[in-house]
This record gives sequence, structure tokens and C-alpha cells, in this order.
Amino acid sequence: MMANEAANGTQKGLLGWVERSGNKLPDPVFLFFWLIAILVVISVVASLMGWSALHPTEVDETTGEASTITAVSLLSAENIRRLWVEMPATFTHFHPLGYVLVVMLGAGVAERAGLFGTAMRAGVRNAPTFLLTPIVCLVGMIGNLAADAAYVVLIPLAGIIFHAAGRHPVAGIAAAFAGVSGGFSANLVPGQLDALLFGITEASVETVFGDFTANIAGNWYFIVGMTFVFLPVIWFVTDRIIEPRLGRWTPAMAGDAVSPEQEGQAEGNRDLSAEEKAGLRWAGLAVLFVVGLWLFFTLGPGTPLIDETATAEARLTPFYQSLVAGFFLLFLLAGWAYGKAAGTIGDHRDLVKMMSGAMEDLAYYLVLAFAAAHFVAMFAWSNLGLILAVQGADFLGNSGLPAWALLGAIVLVSALLNIFVGSASAKWALLAPVLVPMLMLLGISPEMATASYRVGDSATNIITPLMVYFPLILIFCQRWQKDFGLGSLAATMLPYSIGLLIIGVVMTIGWVALDVPLGPGAGVFIEAPGTMAPTGPATAP
Repeated sequence: MMANEAANGTQKGLLGWVERSGNKLPDPVFLFFWLIAILVVISVVASLMGWSALHPTEVDETTGEASTITAVSLLSAENIRRLWVEMPATFTHFHPLGYVLVVMLGAGVAERAGLFGTAMRAGVRNAPTFLLTPIVCLVGMIGNLAADAAYVVLIPLAGIIFHAAGRHPVAGIAAAFAGVSGGFSANLVPGQLDALLFGITEASVETVFGDFTANIAGNWYFIVGMTFVFLPVIWFVTDRIIEPRLGRWTPAMAGDAVSPEQEGQAEGNRDLSAEEKAGLRWAGLAVLFVVGLWLFFTLGPGTPLIDETATAEARLTPFYQSLVAGFFLLFLLAGWAYGKAAGTIGDHRDLVKMMSGAMEDLAYYLVLAFAAAHFVAMFAWSNLGLILAVQGADFLGNSGLPAWALLGAIVLVSALLNIFVGSASAKWALLAPVLVPMLMLLGISPEMATASYRVGDSATNIITPLMVYFPLILIFCQRWQKDFGLGSLAATMLPYSIGLLIIGVVMTIGWVALDVPLGPGAGVFIEAPGTMAPTGPATAP
């Protein structure tokens, strides 16, 4: 029945409502265009009504008091001219664009050369049976660095490995899906997602407070914490809830498209070849080389990545700024070393083709970035972002809510919004222009705002039918259990989502209450900028 409902598009209940409502939303690109149109109307009304706020950082030289910032119509002559004249600069100066393009030039080579796929296969193939679930989950979370490869390689492979171990294949698929997508922001090292989100964070800060350089490692400690907090949750849910609920798997359950015997012979289940093993060794050496090179640049003669003339807290700024380039070089050299040893890269022309292919994959992102860049920029031109941030901060500061409660609420709002808007970058581009400056005025760092968003964004990825890979995961499950429908998948993943959301909120609250550093040079709290920043309980745990 569930399978028929999914096939006929008649899914009922809460999941059906989510699916129907989400499908009515426009593509994220046009969502931004519609929001721009709404923003224009609001800016005109706000300008006519004289909306204003005291600027948090600027001082009126004549009075010596905080200057007043007023709403500006986006239909004013200045803003119309700015829109058309500065359109190329608005697009190309959008911070996430450069960050993502640079990192993906290297990551694209590592993915196309086969490094990511082989590394994930090597990580789970020979796992001890009693550690099979946590190893699959951990590889899934680390596999986020591989983007699409984690979905198309690891998740079906987990089903094969669970079957080979005498366990239910769908339980393996669910565990891998929970690790890859439910633990989307969890990892042991920063990667593409950090570059993407912190680029948006940087742009959001600059619209209000001027020059600001995002630290791509600003959530490093936090995402490592997420990894080790999420891991036991996924392990427990898989072994104690999902697998007992699925029962014992039998060949009679298998779908007609691919038999278990064919699955056992699939490419993902074969042994690593001598060339692939050699490739992994050479890739490991390349990684060590890049890490050593960055240590030399940081600690060696001349210390090019340390600003000796800066204040103590700012001396490592060049190092943080260099991490985008560092990850580009790490992925590029590791992918190239693997490809040369494994035979997937012949000469430099193959390398260039792989880098070009990575840029082709970003075609949709470029279109999305164009729309998002103009939404963020026009929000700044209207001064509405600043006004809302100041007034929102004043309201929250006077509400008496502690910081942990505010950030816990942000996790929940992000999780709810994620059900309807799947793109992590699209949601953050919508929320960040108001959320980040507002929290800064309450003394909460941009890094902490980004971290709380990431927790909510991860938790509900695995229960929304609007998630781009949701249909693919359903197909993987139906190969092993032919009557497995959309509702079956959502019901299977719901305990993971609830568990991850609860532990994510608890972790966020605890991190804030204990004031634990989020990453190198990044703390939970900052000194509230400006001359009139609100004060109150929200600035302290």
C-alpha cells in the first residue's frame, strides 16, 4: 500500500502534507527572485513610514551620539542605478562563490580520480561485525567531504555489507544514510560545506559591520564534537530500534530489478585492487606533504602565515585565510597522487578535464549564487537587515532569554525550515543576513550562529521527501525489499532524525553554557560591536 501511494503521489498524513507543500515551493533560484520582489515592496513601505534604528557602530560627529539609520527604498534612483551598474560585481564579490569554486577545483579531482569512493570502500569492507554500524556511520560522516560520492557509493555498499554479515540490508542503508545526510555537518576536518556556509556568514557580517574575514576553521572543534555525539545515537537507533523493527531479511523480499546475488557481485563489493591500494598509499603521502607544508609556512622561517605585527589574537588570521587554498591543494594533490598510482589519471590533460568537470557540476550552484548574491546585497542596500537586527537584538536582549535558549531555538527553526527548503546554502542565505548581525549585537559570535544553524540543518535532512537524494535512497531500499515505499523510508529515518535533533539541541546548549571554543580562534561569545549594543542575559550563558 505504501509503495503504491508513493508511486501514485497520494501519500497521506503529515508526510504527505510536507511533500505536497514543499513541492508547491518554487525552485530555490526562483524563491530568491520572489523574495527580492517582496523585499522591494517592503523597502518602499518602510521608507515611506520612516522605519529607523540607531546604528550600532557609527557615531554622528556633530552630536557624538549613535547615528540614525533609516530604511531606503530599493526603487530609489541610487539603488536602481546600483542594481544595474554593479550587477557583475554583486555576483562575483559574493564570498561563498570564490570559496566554493576554489575548494571544488581540488575536490573534483579527488572525486573523479576515484579517491573518495575507494577510501570509503576501504573504510567499511573489512569492518568487524560488532563494529559494522559505527564504522559505516563514521565513514558516512567523513564521506561528506566527497559530496555526491558518499550517496552513490557508500549507501548502497552499506546494504551489501550488512547483507554479507547476515544482517538486514535496509538497516545498513539506513545507517549509512543517517551518517551521510543526518550527520551532514559532522566531520573530523573542515571541508566544502565550511567554505560555503562561512562565505555566507562573512557576507552577512559585512552588510552591517563592514570588513570581516571568516575563519573556515571556525566550527572545527564543534563539528568534531558533532561527529562523536551523533555516532552513538545512530548506532543505538540502528541496532536497537530499526533493525529489530525490520525483522529478518529473506531473499523473497528482494525487488525484481536487482537480485541479492547480482548485488553481491556489484562493483562496490569487489576487493581493492593492487593499483587502488597503491593509490591510497600515495594519496596518504600527498596529504602528509600538504599538512607538513602548511606547518612549515606557519612555524618555519619568516612565518608567512603568521602576522607578527598584529595583536596576539589576530596573528593567526593569515593562517585561517589560507585554509581554503590549503584544502584545494590537499584534495588536488591527493586526488592526483591516487589517480596516477591507480591508473585513473594518465597525464596532465586528464587532470585538467577533471577540474573542468568539477566546474560543470557547479553550474546550478552558480545560478543559485547569482540570485542569492543579489538578495543579500539588496537586503543591505535597503538597510532593512540592519534595522531588523538592531530591533530584534533589543527585543531579545530585553526578553531575558539566555544565550543557550536563543541558540537552541535557532536549531529548531533551522530543522523545521529544512523540511521545506532542502538546500543548506539557500536556507543560510535567507537566515544569515538578519540572524548573524542580530546575534552579534547580543555578544554571540558569527561562528556560534553558524554552528547552531548547522545542527538543525543536518537533523531533518533524512525525513524530507524534498531532499534531492531521497528518491535514490528509496530505490536502494527497494532492491532489497520490493514493497518498501516512501512512507516506509520516512518512518525508518524518523527515529534517527528525532534522536539527532534532541542530542544536537542538548549539545548546542551545553557548548554555549560551558563556553567551549568552536574552533581555532573562534569562541561562543564576542564583545558586542557598536556604541549601543543591547545588554542583558542573552550576552551570558
